[in-house]
Amino acid sequence: MSEIKLRYGCNPHQAPARVFIDGHDLPIEVLSGAPGYINLCDALNAWQLVRELKATLGLPAAASFKHVSPAGAAVGLPMGDDLKRACFVEDMELTPLAAAYARARGADRMSSFGDWAALSDVCDEATAKILKREVSDGVIAPGYTPEALAILRAKRDGKYHVIQIDPAYEAPELERREIFGITFEQRRNTLVPGFGLLERVVTARKDLPPEAQRDLILALITLKYTQSNSVCFAFDGQVIGVGAGQQSRVHCTRLAAAKADKWFLRQHPEVLGLRFKAGVNRADRNNAIDQYLEDWLSPAEAQLWAGHFDQVPPPMDPARKRAWMATRSGVSLGSDAFFPFRDNIDRAQASGVSYVAQPGGSVRDDVVIQACDDYGMVMCFTGTRLFHH
Repeated sequence: MSEIKLRYGCNPHQAPARVFIDGHDLPIEVLSGAPGYINLCDALNAWQLVRELKATLGLPAAASFKHVSPAGAAVGLPMGDDLKRACFVEDMELTPLAAAYARARGADRMSSFGDWAALSDVCDEATAKILKREVSDGVIAPGYTPEALAILRAKRDGKYHVIQIDPAYEAPELERREIFGITFEQRRNTLVPGFGLLERVVTARKDLPPEAQRDLILALITLKYTQSNSVCFAFDGQVIGVGAGQQSRVHCTRLAAAKADKWFLRQHPEVLGLRFKAGVNRADRNNAIDQYLEDWLSPAEAQLWAGHFDQVPPPMDPARKRAWMATRSGVSLGSDAFFPFRDNIDRAQASGVSYVAQPGGSVRDDVVIQACDDYGMVMCFTGTRLFHH
């Protein structure tokens, strides 16, 4: 038996705890730190996501995980100057892998605070330098260059968690878990969402450009490793909003859309032009930007927020936000299960969604298709549910 003893399980009072495999060696090696139970849940789910993105799209991929759902995921496409500034990497060298992580981290920086990072390729020095300065719990990758490993081992005085995984490892066909002393067993979800899932276009508009196909696949693979119910918005090779773990599908859509709106608004000239006091760190700048984009702040929030700026701006006017969002289009939306009502499409359209992939199978499919036709969207029925629990 091969095992790694953990400090505790989900909570400090849940000890002892360990991860183990009977019959052969674990496919992971801890190179730094002492990861915990939740760390490894994030690491192993995130690794599968980036591995499948790389295999399907042929580009370096990265993910930013929190509490066993992705806050962001992306492939390594070049970044424009405004996006670099919005992601706080305008001063960094960006290799394709580093760009993938900068995009994944920048999808939802509020949720990515204290994240677990996953990288599809050997971690290079440029990516390690981004990880070094972010508040992050750990990283998993198939390898590390000597320079990258030295940087990461020095982070948090050697307590930063660094895991190397064997990229050739494949899990057994059957997987098991226990709940309340009862063992569950099922066939592992080996289906990797690919371009074949996009062939059944059910709307009047049929054209799916290559960029939309890429983003829909990115959304679907991300959903496969997101706690259900879930909806994912993707654009320009990256996730820009995830609505995870909601009981109502429209709440998933509203949550993902609100995050996507903030991603776009973070690149608004007014946001990029905010003048912070010297010494305000990235986390505080990020929180201040998030509050700047809120329509309402409590007096305590407003007082704290105002202290970060040389000259205090008022929160961004809702009319200017709506005007900025009205110019957005080309966003891809994936859903892990069917849309039961058109309200999901109505909300998605307000956040620039032009392309949709969902399983189909609702008794109201005709109503949802009509909603897409009303907005000139393209929608595919994948025929494949992607629940993950």
